[in-house]
Amino acid sequence: MEAAVTITRGLISAVFVGFGIVHFLPKPLKTMSKMIPPVIVKALRCSPAFLVKFTGVCEIAGGIGIQLPQTRWLAGVMLSIFCVCVFPANYYASSRPEQFGKFAIPLKKRLPAQIILIALILWATTTRYAGLE
Repeated sequence: MEAAVTITRGLISAVFVGFGIVHFLPKPLKTMSKMIPPVIVKALRCSPAFLVKFTGVCEIAGGIGIQLPQTRWLAGVMLSIFCVCVFPANYYASSRPEQFGKFAIPLKKRLPAQIILIALILWATTTRYAGLE
């Protein structure tokens, strides 16, 4: 079981670090900036590009954090919360496929995938097999 947790954690880490880096590439940054609902931009009073870069930093930090035993539990919990927090942008994009193309993953696929991802993150970072002892 510990091997499965370690492999899962490694895959999750690679995905989050990789996707976090993508947030800083010009074309994805431009597209992802448009994915942020205007109401969120207005409420937070910052530019969409800043939010995309900030979420990229969060993904990279979380991906690295779950690899370190000292930060694993907290990073896992924070990545799980992060997945919930970015869902409005994913929902917004999924409802506008003509505008977002491949970023507009249908909600019927996105929501179950998001729930499974959160479960895997928590399993790989907070269970007795996560190497926290």
